[in-house]
Amino acid sequence: MTTETQAPIERFRRFLAGHGLPATRQRLAVAATLWASPDRPSAEDLARRVAARGSRVGLATVYRTLDLLVQSGLVHERVTGEGFRRFEPAAPVEASARCVCTSCGVVSTFPDTRLEPVVAIGAAEAGFRPQRHRLDVYGLCQACQQFDPLAAVR
Repeated sequence: MTTETQAPIERFRRFLAGHGLPATRQRLAVAATLWASPDRPSAEDLARRVAARGSRVGLATVYRTLDLLVQSGLVHERVTGEGFRRFEPAAPVEASARCVCTSCGVVSTFPDTRLEPVVAIGAAEAGFRPQRHRLDVYGLCQACQQFDPLAAVR
């Protein structure tokens, strides 16, 4: 297992433990195979890849594990026009703050390290245990501000 897959695997282990579920060899094999995938595989793709890596995992176990990974927030499910679901690892939490230009659509990210304590405090006050968060700031980028005469007024 590479260092890139170790951190998400550990977060998945903690998620499973927090929900009273065992971190079985099969579940971990499915998760590690997904994080090592260069694309967005389907459940069937993952089952074949896990088998190619030498683990015996049934398709039902792959589906149940993918559901747990999605529930944990570590994986996103994408429904495609192909008639089945594809799965991809969620972006790291560090990339969760974005500025989105409402004029041209350009998106830029910024580190939200100063927001983390605020999120933790707010969640604790609400009796909530956060798994992830996202901040989107909508407005005008520098280039579009030059062409909007009301940008300084807003």
